[in-house]
Amino acid sequence: MIPGAIRSLIWMGVRTDRFDETVAFYREVMGLRMLLDQPDRAWFVLANGVELHVYGPSDGDHDFFGPGPVVGFEVGDFWETRARMLAAGITFIGPVQETNTRIWNHFRGPDGNIYEIMAAKA
Repeated sequence: MIPGAIRSLIWMGVRTDRFDETVAFYREVMGLRMLLDQPDRAWFVLANGVELHVYGPSDGDHDFFGPGPVVGFEVGDFWETRARMLAAGITFIGPVQETNTRIWNHFRGPDGNIYEIMAAKA
């Protein structure tokens, strides 16, 4: 396996003009547990710990999302993976982001869709 290769899908986000209906679908139909419930921002968690975020039209932080879901790929070595992607001509969107436990960066794939790589911080 290539060092820093994708380990799993770790995150999914979607931006929608039908925010209330989408939130109701994930909460009431799919039965996901809600982590955050704010105007135009709702976060859910799946049983395996993967988070699913829904963003409404007034959420300016995610204007760059396209019409489809944005999938986050968990990688073992964030910086090595990002360097390999840059060398291959992949364009990243915005600066690297991080919390105390995770580091991530969105990018545009060769298919034109938005994705992200994410890793646990050492």
